[in-house]
Amino acid sequence: MLELFPETAEDEGGELAIGGVRVGRLAEEHGTPLLVYCERTLRSQARAYRAAAPEALVCFGTKAFPNVALLRLFAEEGLGADVASLGELAFARRAGIPAERTVVHGNNKSDAELAAAGGALVVLDTLDEAERAAAAGVRRVLVRVTSGIEADTHEAIRTGWHGSKFGLPPAAAIEAVRRALAAGLEVEGLHVHVGSQLLDATAAGMTVDWLAAFAATCRKELGWTPAAVDLGGGLGIRHVQDEEAPSVEAFVGELLRRLERGFDLHGLPRPCLILEPGRSLVGRAGITLYRVGAVKEASETIRYVAVDGGLSDNPRPMLYGARYTAVLASRLDEPHEHGYTVAGLHCEEEIVVRRALLPEPRRGDLLAVPATGGYTLALGSNYNATPRPAAVLAARGEARLIRRRETLQDLLALEVS
Repeated sequence: MLELFPETAEDEGGELAIGGVRVGRLAEEHGTPLLVYCERTLRSQARAYRAAAPEALVCFGTKAFPNVALLRLFAEEGLGADVASLGELAFARRAGIPAERTVVHGNNKSDAELAAAGGALVVLDTLDEAERAAAAGVRRVLVRVTSGIEADTHEAIRTGWHGSKFGLPPAAAIEAVRRALAAGLEVEGLHVHVGSQLLDATAAGMTVDWLAAFAATCRKELGWTPAAVDLGGGLGIRHVQDEEAPSVEAFVGELLRRLERGFDLHGLPRPCLILEPGRSLVGRAGITLYRVGAVKEASETIRYVAVDGGLSDNPRPMLYGARYTAVLASRLDEPHEHGYTVAGLHCEEEIVVRRALLPEPRRGDLLAVPATGGYTLALGSNYNATPRPAAVLAARGEARLIRRRETLQDLLALEVS
């Protein structure tokens, strides 16, 4: 099962190690739950994108895990940032990401967000946004268009269909380009995004074909062609052993082939490419460590292992029916006894892992869930007034804190009595 874990994952005498650091040591020093990132895996994924599309602007989808240390690491690898709020923009700026490598999203941007964008590339998502952006001092924009292509993924993260809250239907998108040009904006190109956690390139490839034809329509109706196209992100990762996902090289390579072929077919100049990967950069790089608490049989077929986190640090199983697996991190070499349901501590019928084959768990054991580096803690909450966990970055036998654990005092500081 270690192929689901970060590249540096090793079995050291029956104990899991990440980045040369045993997880028992990490739990002792930082407590649990704990999100552990592997630096080598993060850099490896960033370099895979740069190698697959050397001329592209690759922007980390910050929403997957907003963190200044990770943004700085990606900046060192030549990546920019895709942000969708004032908060994410502040993280990117703290990390030193320059405006020219920042893409600003949002289906309902405030005036403050537009004003803060500065020299960043702003993605127009509504018809009235062109005039508002110009008034706020924005210069460079893309127009987001919905293709009507539906990706094979959960409906909550399927974003290219007609009726999506994101982007504009084709006719409205043409009008948005017209209004943006009239407002004096530099309309650099078009944006599309078909969905997230894509396990093949089918829908994304179809979207690229469609986009080339739409660009030809823009030329015909407006005399304007996109100098850049932003294809969003969306590449998925393996969370469990029976899932398969394409490599960065295969996925991006297919998009590039379709982009070149489509624009050549319509006699259009090939545009600059922008990509916005999130999960595929950080997902496999992160694991979550939990401490086992209650272990009990609920029925003849259900055995529960309760851990000290759950919904507050990873709501994806409840939001999307997402599947995960787990290992007992300090007993890797023991035989699997039974299938166990890993449950969280919150006041819901909350399942972290539906079925994990484990040695008989004991109170105090460490349980590790792989592939939790993206859209887990980023989607977390303080449900049941639970402080959110810390995060560390492991490399070369050391781990440094990159997000401190929240405390009860942090939560109480927000209360006004």
